Amino acid sequence: MAWTKYQFILAAMMLITGSINTLSAKWADMFSAPGCYGSPNHAFSHPFVQAVGMFLGELSCLVVFHILLCHDRRKPEPTMDPGQSFNPLLFLPPALCDMLGTSIMYVALNMTSASSFQMLRGAVIIFTGLLSVAFLGRRLQPSQWIGILVTILGLVVVGLADFVSGRGDDSHKLSEVITGDLLIIMAQIIVAVQMVLEEKFVYKHNVHPLKAVGTEGFFGFVILTLLLIPMFYIHVGSFADNPRQVLEDALDAFCQIGHKPLILLALLGNTVSIAFFNFAGISVTKEISATTRMVLDSLRTLVIWVMSLLLGWEVFHGLQILGFIILLVGTALYNGLHKPLMAKLPCFPGEQRAEEGEAPERERLLGAGKAANES
Repeated sequence: MAWTKYQFILAAMMLITGSINTLSAKWADMFSAPGCYGSPNHAFSHPFVQAVGMFLGELSCLVVFHILLCHDRRKPEPTMDPGQSFNPLLFLPPALCDMLGTSIMYVALNMTSASSFQMLRGAVIIFTGLLSVAFLGRRLQPSQWIGILVTILGLVVVGLADFVSGRGDDSHKLSEVITGDLLIIMAQIIVAVQMVLEEKFVYKHNVHPLKAVGTEGFFGFVILTLLLIPMFYIHVGSFADNPRQVLEDALDAFCQIGHKPLILLALLGNTVSIAFFNFAGISVTKEISATTRMVLDSLRTLVIWVMSLLLGWEVFHGLQILGFIILLVGTALYNGLHKPLMAKLPCFPGEQRAEEGEAPERERLLGAGKAANES
């Protein structure tokens, strides 16, 4: 069935805002400006401040939810299902995972390229699949296991591309790039735990997706904002790039923004784009399909890579293309995107029907994250 104009707009919004989200975060990392205390010009390296901004964007989804609900209730016949009432603390454990995973990924983005950052986030299907088997009792199909193995191969190729290309330039040593890549993969374990927690404890309740994203954003924004206070006093030595060498110097971040307002534009791009990305992603799942959402998320990686090349942020490397293609194949196999082609084979329709019962659960498990993030 052909897409409507509204569906095209939603798909384009998800693709564009999702790409802007990563590119704007990387753009902020590339700025240099003087800070507080008379400190000289230095790189804008404030991953936790950026994470607070991302959670602010998620929190805005809660505002959007209530605006849409109020508008719907004014109609003669309301059509919007607000969902059942629930204990907001249900979202605290996944919100803590989101906060930790997002913060680690923003630290890693300071160390590696935007394209590798986006590609390596594909590792989430490995850990989500394994954890869903262990804790949700889900039975993965053979094609999903193959997809996981193919994804592992793709991650190796992307990591090898970072190593061989020697992307250790003036701002990043090769050791930093590799450390950043490993941090991204480690963060995907936490993201996978978040997805499993949401699946096990949250999605059995009828909670509106925008309300779910906004509630997690509320917890993440409040907790991480409060944590910026002790981070201001925790010395971590050379691990930090700020002049005081503390875990996070929020005051220095604001001083740098004051000296170079373009940093604020990059941060606002990150905050606003994550809000629209979440809204568009939820709407694409509802209006089209969760499979379409996964395809668009994969295309987002390609857009980020191409834009990074056009902007001169990184150089072309053939291994990255190979790694991207392998990761794309792994994601497609895991999410069952090969089924329409395989269904044409005479021996496949029976197996396809057997798997259809599990597809919605799998799609909801993967489609629920940002990406995710989200962020």
